[in-house]
Amino acid sequence: MPLRVIQGTLVHAQSANQPLQILENNVIGVDKNKIIFVEPVECLSELSAQHGFELDEVHNINGCFLMPGFVDTHIHAPQYVYTGTAMGLPLLEWLDKYTFPVEAKFDDLKFATDAYHKVVHRTLKNGTTTASYFATIHKEASLKLAEIAAKFGQRAFIGKVNMDSNSPDFYVETTENSIQDTEWFIKQVQSMNNPLVTPIVTPRFAVSCTLELMKKLAELAEKYNLPIQTHLGEILARPQVYPQYKSYMDVYSACNLLTTQTVLAHCIYLDDDEIETLRSHGCGVSHCACSNFSLKSGVLDLRKLMTRDVKVSLGTDVSGGYTPSMLGSIRQSVIASNVQECQQRNGYRSVDFKEMFYLATLGGSKVLGLQNKIGNFEVGKDFDAILVNPEAANSPFDVFHSTYSDTIEDVVQKFLYLGKFASLNFGEKQAKTYNWYSCDLTDTNGEEKCVMSSCHQKCTFENVYDELHLCGNYSDIGIMPHFYQNTRLFMFKDGHLQLNFVAVLVFISAR
Repeated sequence: MPLRVIQGTLVHAQSANQPLQILENNVIGVDKNKIIFVEPVECLSELSAQHGFELDEVHNINGCFLMPGFVDTHIHAPQYVYTGTAMGLPLLEWLDKYTFPVEAKFDDLKFATDAYHKVVHRTLKNGTTTASYFATIHKEASLKLAEIAAKFGQRAFIGKVNMDSNSPDFYVETTENSIQDTEWFIKQVQSMNNPLVTPIVTPRFAVSCTLELMKKLAELAEKYNLPIQTHLGEILARPQVYPQYKSYMDVYSACNLLTTQTVLAHCIYLDDDEIETLRSHGCGVSHCACSNFSLKSGVLDLRKLMTRDVKVSLGTDVSGGYTPSMLGSIRQSVIASNVQECQQRNGYRSVDFKEMFYLATLGGSKVLGLQNKIGNFEVGKDFDAILVNPEAANSPFDVFHSTYSDTIEDVVQKFLYLGKFASLNFGEKQAKTYNWYSCDLTDTNGEEKCVMSSCHQKCTFENVYDELHLCGNYSDIGIMPHFYQNTRLFMFKDGHLQLNFVAVLVFISAR
């Protein structure tokens, strides 16, 4: 595939100190899914001569803006089944009444396959191009989640959950089986040879795991050089299961589970020593504000962690969090930080929407060890982005251009607070034909692909991935898996399917 060049507005985080950088009238070049240049539009002629593309081949995204794909660092894939229901109970009661009975059903591979298709579809539709999933204790179902994520081009960390203690009889493992099944799962995922999908060692939390199991899991993580994910400080509780330890942080430390690749969800109730332990070990935190509110767990002092130089990111924590949308996580996190400011006063500075944007993109990539691959539009990184059209038909917010004129930053802020992503129904294997405003249909090695150009012709896309591949006029919806070489492109536009919200175009790395 030839070099692709896009002209328009880019919005990304440069760093924690520059959490929202707006690059108006820029051009970005993508070759084999790698960003090879980002320059002001004034450099276009020079770039054309240097890289050998024609000026009429540049794709202009007037009125839209590109931003990095969202990174969800904590989501329970099986719990998506009952997302938006089962609210109102505190954590431990909620787990017993709703979570464990539902997760136990995932020993049925057919049920698991259907559920995991839906959660991957839904998170992609919400702009999440990277997710760190908890699956269940079932190795085959967990592998199925990995296969589905790979199939649809989502970058994913997949964790087969480990539980050998203090769990219901219908949903528990032996220590030996938990270790054996986890190593089997690791080998199976690695044998997929898909750089987008990574196994992640996943002891559910200290209460549900014996010390022996946690120590063995740490050995597996070291043996295969894998990340680790678990929960910490979600509720205010002393380690009654392990009274010989002062805290659950000490339990994890004793079991060698604290590494530079460890992601700890919640971390609401940590003292200063525990925060220093996080920082010194290089662990990352997934802040799950929606879940913390919904399960009445507490309000994290996010600013405190950030001030102490702890790596922090955002997670939806479906289904303790009632939405799979990272936009929801951003909004709830802003509210949580505002609550902290209301309570603490005395010069406390809450975390604003710009910083939340950073945490949902580049911050998430750092927590997952992907900062050299994704998270912003630095040259050399993968092109992993969403294109937002703030003035799509039926947009949930308005943009003003006259007496009161919105700046680009205003539009980005409106999107983060008010925007929604289109609902997309995937169909069965079929072909659909619509009038496409600008495309060129070619066939290479039997694969259909769509390349933006200036033609006005009818194009047919065959469903080859159990997805509905549509193309239509520019307001329609299209899914074109070959727009960039080895890149999955999801394009959400208001049109024939009566989509109701902000349009978004998702470019997902799939090398």
